[in-house]
Amino acid sequence: MKKSKLTRPTAAEDRAINAGIAADPDTHELSDAEFKKLKPFRPGRPKVAEPKEHVSLRLDQKVMKHYRAMGRGWQSRVNADLLAVISKAAAKPKR
Repeated sequence: MKKSKLTRPTAAEDRAINAGIAADPDTHELSDAEFKKLKPFRPGRPKVAEPKEHVSLRLDQKVMKHYRAMGRGWQSRVNADLLAVISKAAAKPKR
């Protein structure tokens, strides 16, 4: 079994650390009620009501060059442009 390379503080160092914590106005020990309210951290994006769908789409090189030349977020701009086309089509009166 490997020995830990962790060096534990001496009793004097531990007292100095705890004194520093106690003197900090931005920290306090959690009460039982506060501790019960804590939730585990779940990294990642929050859930959205209407998640985007992953698709594979073949586009002309000219279209790709145009959007990629705009820099970061080009996929979002493609999506916004397509939504604008849909809105415009929906606003037209039907014959």
